[in-house]
Amino acid sequence: MSLLTNVMDHSLDEGYAEAAARRRAQATGGLPRPLRAKLGLAVGLVLAALVVTVGAAQARVAAPGVAKEHQELIDRITKETSAADALQTQVDTLRDDVSARQHEALKNGGDDQENLVELVSGATAVHGPGVKLVVDDAKSAQSDGGGPRQSADFSDTGRVRDRDMQRVVNGLWSSGAEAISINGQRLTALSAIRAAGDAVLVDNRPLVPPYTVLAVGDGHRISSRFANSADGMYLHALQDDFGIRYGISVQDDIELPAAPSVIVRTAKPGSPKTEKGTS
Repeated sequence: MSLLTNVMDHSLDEGYAEAAARRRAQATGGLPRPLRAKLGLAVGLVLAALVVTVGAAQARVAAPGVAKEHQELIDRITKETSAADALQTQVDTLRDDVSARQHEALKNGGDDQENLVELVSGATAVHGPGVKLVVDDAKSAQSDGGGPRQSADFSDTGRVRDRDMQRVVNGLWSSGAEAISINGQRLTALSAIRAAGDAVLVDNRPLVPPYTVLAVGDGHRISSRFANSADGMYLHALQDDFGIRYGISVQDDIELPAAPSVIVRTAKPGSPKTEKGTS
């Protein structure tokens, strides 16, 4: 029985186990597992330290060059900014000089016609009786309906559009206005009212509602004629159909600024009393 028990407990020869142990030792360099783990950790730490050291050395070497490039960029920006400021100052000076020469050219007539030319061209500020017309978006600015604004182009029919202001201004001119401004922006024969998205532009300057339109002239006549004109009825329809708000009132005295720039398109040489530049 003891022999059978020994065979069952030791089914393989001990030489096989020793051979397997030697092969494992040769494959792992003969080092125990804990020692191998410590050795791997040490090698990793050494590599990490080497990478950090090399990176720091490279940073120290490149630092002077980076600092130099940074300073050169700052100097270049400062130089270009100064040059731009100088050019802007020159542009402002030339613009003022051109404006003064234009105004002087419009005054060469020496008679009452010069005032009319300046008034029509917007070259000078004016004041006198007239009307004040304020146009504003609807409170909701989200109205639906038909009428004069029914169009697929308008997703928000409660907003005042550039075409609305064009009709308002043309209606005031037709009603006898002698000079007009919108939100302080003087209109001339060359002024344009356009749109950029939802913004209304007057001579490429964006305006925001409410739009205050001042018109110099016979206030009572302008108010009456505008209310009965097609443009006045159009504005009234916008109020009824879409809730756009507006109000017009006669003013005893209003002031309009001069146009910021008057462009002389044609001019004829000759006697100052008979020939004038026109804008």
